[in-house]
Amino acid sequence: MRLRTTATVLGLTTLTLLTLPGCSGSGPSPAGSAASSSSSAAQPHDGADAKPAAAPPLSSATLRERLLDETDLGPGYTRKPQDTSDRDDVTVTGCPALEKLGGNAATGGSLDFPNEAKASFTYAGGSDSEISEELYSDTEAQASQKTRQIFDAMTSCATYQVVVGSTPITMGTQKLPAPKIGDEQWSHLLTFTVDGRATALKQTAVRTGTTVVVVSGSPGLVDTHLDRALKKAQAGH
Repeated sequence: MRLRTTATVLGLTTLTLLTLPGCSGSGPSPAGSAASSSSSAAQPHDGADAKPAAAPPLSSATLRERLLDETDLGPGYTRKPQDTSDRDDVTVTGCPALEKLGGNAATGGSLDFPNEAKASFTYAGGSDSEISEELYSDTEAQASQKTRQIFDAMTSCATYQVVVGSTPITMGTQKLPAPKIGDEQWSHLLTFTVDGRATALKQTAVRTGTTVVVVSGSPGLVDTHLDRALKKAQAGH
């Protein structure tokens, strides 16, 4: 079976709006100073007091424009048709955090952000080598919280078992050092063992502002293309 990117269904919350503090006078003032006081109150706050407006999430259309393509990756890469299937016959045992999130958290699906874009590629230069990229966008708070939630759950258990249909899969998870790029970073190595055959998949996520870049696949390919994926995702920021 083909093993897809780790994911979970994530809820959304309402963004709390920042309110700038107002100014008010205190008590009556002489007529001569009233105009001066009124004029002063009409002046805008200086830069030290003002808070920058929160950046809005990017649309799915914008995210699609910032995905890696064959030109970015170089010779030997072929884009695969997008897989839109979703499975209901997945169960997880031996990892309470993932059991709570549901089977989709361990084997496939997509992060439930309001805006997203995805692309997957095969690489002719390596046996069964694949790489996929997912871009998501939400408020900075939600992008941070929900990405951390799934990566913390994935690395909370060193081993556990997933059953897809009637096929048992032994899963191993190892937290990896993440490159210090973007605003936040997460990385882990997943090992899928089916019928005695093990397959390794590396997954690294980087949050930059309101955008989350997730690159998954053969460890060497992830390391090679992560920085390029992040730079293209940041285009226009």
